[in-house]
Amino acid sequence: MPLEFVSTAGAPKAIGPYSQAVISNGFLFTAGQVALDPAKGELVPGGIAEQTTRALENLRAILTEAGADFSQVVKTTVFLVDMGDFTTMNEVYGRAFGTHRPARSTVAVAALPRGARVEIEVIAAVSGER
Repeated sequence: MPLEFVSTAGAPKAIGPYSQAVISNGFLFTAGQVALDPAKGELVPGGIAEQTTRALENLRAILTEAGADFSQVVKTTVFLVDMGDFTTMNEVYGRAFGTHRPARSTVAVAALPRGARVEIEVIAAVSGER
């Protein structure tokens, strides 16, 4: 089955040898998104709430480009530099997903690109037509 690569100006450009997202066999797999402003290429100011919001906005842009939305997300992985940020991240995340509850893993990491405090990736079910 051929791979389809997804790219949008609504999310930060890939800063390495990877794609923003790839569609394969009816699923969209995104690269992890940190809180980079796609227009400026810089980390958004503020704390974990602002960073989680921006990371989710970046993911929403990728999903939209692929013809999907958060209601089609089946799995997320959240990477946090400080598990003390979990409650605030979880509140912002919960508002973004509403009543939809995809499977999720949350992992503590030593560091993230560009000094980010949170990174989120998703897997979503998508139709084969865009």
